[in-house]
Amino acid sequence: MTDLATRPAPPLLARAAPALLGYAAVRALGLVTLAVWSAARDKSAYTLLAARWDSLWYVRVADLGYGYEVRLPNGDIHSNLAFFPLLPWLERAVSAVTSLAYADAGLVVSTLASLAAAWGIFAVADHVYGRRTGVCAVLLWAVLPVGIVQSMAYTESLFTALAAWALYAVLTGRWVTAGTLAALAGLTRPVGLAVAVAVWAAVLAPSLAGDRSTVEPDGAPMWRRALGMLLAPLGAAGYVLWVGHHTGRGPLGYLDVQAGWRNGFDGGYAFARFVAGKFTSFPSALAGVGLVLGVALVIWLYVAGIRQRQPLPLPVYTGVVVALALGASGYFGSKPRLLMPAFPLLLPLARALAGLRTTRSGPVLGAVAVASALYGAFWLSGSGPP
Repeated sequence: MTDLATRPAPPLLARAAPALLGYAAVRALGLVTLAVWSAARDKSAYTLLAARWDSLWYVRVADLGYGYEVRLPNGDIHSNLAFFPLLPWLERAVSAVTSLAYADAGLVVSTLASLAAAWGIFAVADHVYGRRTGVCAVLLWAVLPVGIVQSMAYTESLFTALAAWALYAVLTGRWVTAGTLAALAGLTRPVGLAVAVAVWAAVLAPSLAGDRSTVEPDGAPMWRRALGMLLAPLGAAGYVLWVGHHTGRGPLGYLDVQAGWRNGFDGGYAFARFVAGKFTSFPSALAGVGLVLGVALVIWLYVAGIRQRQPLPLPVYTGVVVALALGASGYFGSKPRLLMPAFPLLLPLARALAGLRTTRSGPVLGAVAVASALYGAFWLSGSGPP
């Protein structure tokens, strides 16, 4: 665990500026590419970003509250109770202040949250490995093949921002802040559980290692750790219990809501069958090979992070995010998006890039940014949800 005695101040904006400027440039490239691509196909880039798929559901929550549902011909019930409330609350708040439509407010929230996420990723990587690695980590997160989602009125950017800053708070011994941010992350997505588990792991690890002291290394009372630990799961637990009460189905009512969307957790069995099914014909077998290689890369990066002795909260958080993403039983095409918050996976690659000269790493990142922008425009213009 990183030494918590010094409690360094959060990285100043000037220190993070190269990372944030690079991030903004990559996102601008992605948006311009999407606009050109969409116009060439007589589609609206704005609609793709703010008024399709999950974005519409969040707007409905902001506008109508909870209770809206769609009954499909096959009997499935899609309820807006599946969507956690923090983003709709923020959309409503921004709309009230600015008079923007809820969809436009969602884009504002996503844009600001994506910058906050980039800063948080930099803060974590800079704290653990240094400034150059921090810049590379942010740029790698920006050029992910599905990076265009960071600019959509979705929760990925908001959740990643809360998770990254919660992890930074843990690494620097700010336990109450960590618990508060973890609670907010838990109000954003079901995977908020990962942030809470990381906070708990950081709090409990010294005790499990035999440390029975009643103060932190800098003399602060241990009650701060306990309070952070208490706060961390309140967001996710509170919403799940509220859904159970609202539906009259008890503490597990939220699982019934997810079942209506044909989504759940089976440890990866359904996903494995989906991948195996790709090998029954050609050229779908090529997609199967790509999926296998993608999962192998995720596992390799996770193991590499552990071998590089990442501070305990990072592999704990990443492990839960990856397990929930790959173990979900539905929406297989969305798994790359669900893995996006697992940014510590990028740290081994960021460290490798940081060891190269800028004249070598710059062209590589530039080429990947162009490829990411093109793929993002193609992917988002498809018929299915990202």
